[in-house]
Amino acid sequence: MKSSTRLIAILLAALGLLVLPLILQGFGNAWVRIADMALLFVLLALGLNIVVGYAGLLDLGFVAFFAIGAYMFGLMASPHLSDTFPLFAALFPNGLHTPLWLVIPLAALLAGGFGILLGAPTLRLRGDYLAIVTLGFGEIIRVFLNNLDQPFNLTNGPKGIGQIDSIKFFGFDLGKKLNLFGFDLSSVTLYYYLFLVLVVVSVVVCHRLELSRIGRAWMAIREDEIAAKAMGINTRNMKLLAFGMGATFGGVSGAMFAAFQGFISPESFSLMESVMIVAMVVLGGLGHLPGVILGAVLLAALPEVLRYVASPLQAMTGGRLDAAILRQLLIALAMIGVMLLRPRGLWPAPEHGKSLQGKGEHA
Repeated sequence: MKSSTRLIAILLAALGLLVLPLILQGFGNAWVRIADMALLFVLLALGLNIVVGYAGLLDLGFVAFFAIGAYMFGLMASPHLSDTFPLFAALFPNGLHTPLWLVIPLAALLAGGFGILLGAPTLRLRGDYLAIVTLGFGEIIRVFLNNLDQPFNLTNGPKGIGQIDSIKFFGFDLGKKLNLFGFDLSSVTLYYYLFLVLVVVSVVVCHRLELSRIGRAWMAIREDEIAAKAMGINTRNMKLLAFGMGATFGGVSGAMFAAFQGFISPESFSLMESVMIVAMVVLGGLGHLPGVILGAVLLAALPEVLRYVASPLQAMTGGRLDAAILRQLLIALAMIGVMLLRPRGLWPAPEHGKSLQGKGEHA
């Protein structure tokens, strides 16, 4: 009975996710765009959950992999390289237009390689020290992107890269609306379905990793690294694998972000974005996939939804309060309230914290 109820719940959730953009489209494409960005942040949160939730490695520079994936796609699907480098223009006179089937593996490989590069010098670091180093890595990548317009213009510096191609596959261009059986599907709705497929695949991969020997090794390292090493787990390789695997999700999400936006600049990959991704994982529930997804959706959608609350409140105060600041204040109050009432997250893992509860009961 329990399995049949669970199957019904999954089918209803799947139906709801498929119908959601069609309903939101009726209220305007802005609402579908919010859903699209929420799915991209779910991808990012799932990647960071591997590093922080499973392996227990605090990474505050995860947005760097998001930026690497975005700039990789930006360079491979825009006229920037052809316009800047004559040799490249001679090799590719029509520009380089990378197909989807090549974009996703390349973004995953490139970001995964940078993830291992970050993990290698931080193997002996833990806790606050690891957080500071990863934070520095994230800022270094952003500063590089901001300054690599000289002596040769690779990233176009603070001006960013524009005219990025939309995703195209099987003759479909997701940048244009599609008429299906007399019903118009907007570009943002088409991107929603692509992002939803990527999220579903990522959830399946993360779930299988969690139940695998690798996942159990990560969790052993998270609970007690010394004991894990004593039991024969190669902590060095497991940590590098966690950094690499987590980074692949960030790279794919970044590539999709670049295609969706059509423009990227270093401003989109600030420290605040990294903090928000960490907050999504912690707020939802460390190491628990449903909780991480819930936290990502809430923190990605809440700031946009609160725009409609902040403006009336600003009007009530005679315009003395800035709507943007008021919106951030409301988000902060909501997060503080949740963490006070639900310190383990909105939807924590069932087994997480049992030992601590048991000690409290015996005391």
